[in-house]
Amino acid sequence: MTSPKNDVTNLCLAQTDKDYLKQLVKTSITSYFEGQHTLDENAVPKPENPLLAQELGAFVTLTKNGELRGCIGNVVGQGALYLTIARMARAAAFEDPRFPQVSQTEFSELSIEISIMGPLTLCPDTALIEIGKHGLIMQCGARSGLLLPQVAKDWCWDRQTFLEQTCIKAGLQPHMWKHPDTKIYWFEAYVF
Repeated sequence: MTSPKNDVTNLCLAQTDKDYLKQLVKTSITSYFEGQHTLDENAVPKPENPLLAQELGAFVTLTKNGELRGCIGNVVGQGALYLTIARMARAAAFEDPRFPQVSQTEFSELSIEISIMGPLTLCPDTALIEIGKHGLIMQCGARSGLLLPQVAKDWCWDRQTFLEQTCIKAGLQPHMWKHPDTKIYWFEAYVF
């Protein structure tokens, strides 16, 4: 069940809020280059908008020339949103196991995308999944994989391909979304 405090479907941030969060990503990463290898959360500038202090999950995605360069996030909130974004910025730049750490010289070439996560619930019917609206988590046993809503849209996937690719992300065979032991979770995200 969706509660108003974590429902992102009606979230509307002003451009100043988006600019603040994107600058926060940049500051978090550049402070690492300047020798602050541990994020000082007390030094992170607090937002003016109280919505940004809500406990919401978020992902930070870094791309270079349209190609993924790092993406890390928390599905559910673990503290204030703005602090989660500052932490995930560093994780996307320096801890994504799929990529080498972002270098200081390439940092200026990266594009930043932030996804603020809505509530996670079991998908009642895969026929209800809407490309570009829903993100998915596929879980079977100890394996799980997540794809954000914009991934299926960016790759022009249909619903079945999205389900199959989420299985692959989880390390499962593509058809496992049909298996009775597989749980499919869905969520929405506010992406900018």
